[in-house]
Amino acid sequence: MSNDWILTAQCPSRLGTIDVVTRFLKESRCYVNEISSFNDAPAERFFIRVAFQPDKTLTFDKDRFTESFATRAKEFDMTFELSSSAERMKTVILVSKADHCLNDLLYRYRTGQLALDVKAIVSNHPDLEPLARWHDIPYHYLPVTPKTKATQEAQIRAVIDDTDADLIVLARYMQVLSPQLCDALNGRAINIHHSLLPGFKGARPYHQAYEKGVKLVGATAHYINNDLDEGPIIAQGVESVDHAYFPEDLVNKGRDIECLTLARAIQYHTEKRVFLHAQKTVILSK
Repeated sequence: MSNDWILTAQCPSRLGTIDVVTRFLKESRCYVNEISSFNDAPAERFFIRVAFQPDKTLTFDKDRFTESFATRAKEFDMTFELSSSAERMKTVILVSKADHCLNDLLYRYRTGQLALDVKAIVSNHPDLEPLARWHDIPYHYLPVTPKTKATQEAQIRAVIDDTDADLIVLARYMQVLSPQLCDALNGRAINIHHSLLPGFKGARPYHQAYEKGVKLVGATAHYINNDLDEGPIIAQGVESVDHAYFPEDLVNKGRDIECLTLARAIQYHTEKRVFLHAQKTVILSK
């Protein structure tokens, strides 16, 4: 709901963690539309997400609400974030030549299916500039070579900083980011890649998979980190295939799954359903 507010919080596992949140919302005359929580017993860590609607007869003051709740949360050593569901997340998309994920994201952005405010598209190739222009989105062509990588990444960071982006999406951006850039984008950069069992590395992975007769094709969306394609996982998709799928069919199937999986991960992120927890994530989905 567009007039919902979303409260996310986490704290050590203690008696009364749900009560401190819901009681405060009741006292503040806020109606709970959705609530989900998870207690990681081995780690003794508690997570909660609440979507609520303030009383329409009152003027909701975000700063006053935050200040008042902070007093209650302090007793539980609780960290929290309050955000409006009406806000669209400022986003920069990184892409290379493959256009399937970018096309899908821009369609969902244009039709309002994803709460994004796409500020810029960055690419190391010029190929997709017409698509960006059609959507009236600035396109930054930043070619890169091993010798110019540091300079090019500095240019990427400048685009991110200038747009004040909260989310960076690697929509099939076929460059390995440096550890420095990974650290700078920690927790706000989402990548998508194919997932095959067994894992096929190198060129033409779907052709390798065909030669082995794979029966499953999938994709993984995750936050980036310094371990290539091994960051905390947000969403995964998988579908069955069989001997009738030739390499081109596997590629097409993989593209479809990548689009859906990336969109799902972005939706979880923009709806504040994702908690980073050690080397993994907690997803409080519906």
